[in-house]
Amino acid sequence: MLAIDIIKRQRLLRPEAPAVTFAGRTFTYADLYERSCRTANALSRLGVGPDSRVAVLSKNCHQYVELYFGASLIGAVTTPLNYRLSAPELAYIINDAEVVCAIVGEEYVGTIDSIRGELTTVRELVCIGGARDGYHGHEDLLATASADAPIASVDENDLVYQMYTSGTTGRPKGAMITHRNLVTNVMQISFEAAMSPHHCNLIVAPLYHAAAVITAMYTMAAGASLAVKEDFIPDRVLRSFSEDGITHALFVPAMILFLLSMPGIEDVDFGPLERITYGASPLPAEVLKKAIETFRCDFLQAFGQTESVAVLTVLGPRDHVVGGTPEQSRRLSSCGRPAFGVEIRVVDENDKDVDAGELGEIIARGPNVMKGYWKMPEATADTLRGGWLHTGDLGTMDERGYVFIMDRLKDMIVSGGENVYPREIEEVLFTHPGVADAAVIGVPSARWGEDVKAVVVLKADASATAEELIEFCGGRLAGYKRPRTVDFLEALPKNPSGKVLKRELREPYWKGVDRRVN
Repeated sequence: MLAIDIIKRQRLLRPEAPAVTFAGRTFTYADLYERSCRTANALSRLGVGPDSRVAVLSKNCHQYVELYFGASLIGAVTTPLNYRLSAPELAYIINDAEVVCAIVGEEYVGTIDSIRGELTTVRELVCIGGARDGYHGHEDLLATASADAPIASVDENDLVYQMYTSGTTGRPKGAMITHRNLVTNVMQISFEAAMSPHHCNLIVAPLYHAAAVITAMYTMAAGASLAVKEDFIPDRVLRSFSEDGITHALFVPAMILFLLSMPGIEDVDFGPLERITYGASPLPAEVLKKAIETFRCDFLQAFGQTESVAVLTVLGPRDHVVGGTPEQSRRLSSCGRPAFGVEIRVVDENDKDVDAGELGEIIARGPNVMKGYWKMPEATADTLRGGWLHTGDLGTMDERGYVFIMDRLKDMIVSGGENVYPREIEEVLFTHPGVADAAVIGVPSARWGEDVKAVVVLKADASATAEELIEFCGGRLAGYKRPRTVDFLEALPKNPSGKVLKRELREPYWKGVDRRVN
């Protein structure tokens, strides 16, 4: 199956049913399919062809959904860009992906213009907000494009999108996801999501994020509708529950915490809301209890990685029991059991299975695991060695298959649902004239899951302050990557080979915290 088959089927079964609502407009499945075909033909006229990379830099909108499908129709590869990245970070990814066409939201035209001279492969620019100097107007292109399905040879093993993640080296990596990977993961999560055509799923998480993409896809695979919001604005989200008839919603825990802290939240009518799906970090038991009481619905947690499309394990509604038995309470700190068709193992440093309950690296295998990293054969071979995805997460698995994440091999930080990679921040800190050594760690945060903390050793006679270093990072990194706090030490703890012992740095902050990773 191909990605387009998801909406192609619904166009035949329920052409007039709502597929996507955005900014007061509703698009049926017939509309969505037609606009996807027009998008494909418009891109083709711009010289986009099979295996061409098409970047998207935009907040959520209905065009974003159409682009995923439209590009795939001609064998092109969507490359979604995180709009929170700095201009230099975006330039690196665009050039690395060899993007030939960039689709840009109106508010990000200035960002692209600032790096335009550095973009070595981009031939065409399209503005979603309308034509302007150097940019085609998105709707203008669609208006003159054919509504017929393009004739193209696309195979399920061809790429559908290339989503960038980063490793501990700080160098972004393009995870190559095939049609088969995507459609398989849609089917896998559909077993757990149990959605029907009468449901409506709220999407406020950014569509450059794997969780938002898979949520959109499995919702449409069920013939349900998407209520797409440009961004997470709490008061608008609350209004959406009643105005849009929301039955399902996807949030990262930071969003749930924001909503729970809003005045009068207890009096909000959530109408037909049935389920909230969350991921990226766990919900503490006391927060989960308040959330269940407030939203009066089921909860489902999904864990996965960009390299697995989105989902590897699921903790379903039946396991979200607050105030239950000790065993039920223990499971609340789990990320669930393997999704249908996914195999999970916990292994030692030699990739040998460890006993149930013993700490090791979590590895996974399934048809949803990526093809590999774009132009990075060594990183691909290491991550997918032995045919298993090595997640870089340390954890345990009990006798019943529940997986518990305990720590990270790769030291990645998850703050507010965003992945933050310490090495990237450390490299910026090292460019400060007063810094002799630095390490970046994640520390517990009630609001964000984890906060970014820098631990710095200053050079002799240097007098840099925490505020100065935070400000120094400000102009060089996306806002969510900047350290929120800075501590100073005379020396960093290191092993005999000179590697910083980050677990020692983290230990004081995580002492007494049940979940070692957020």
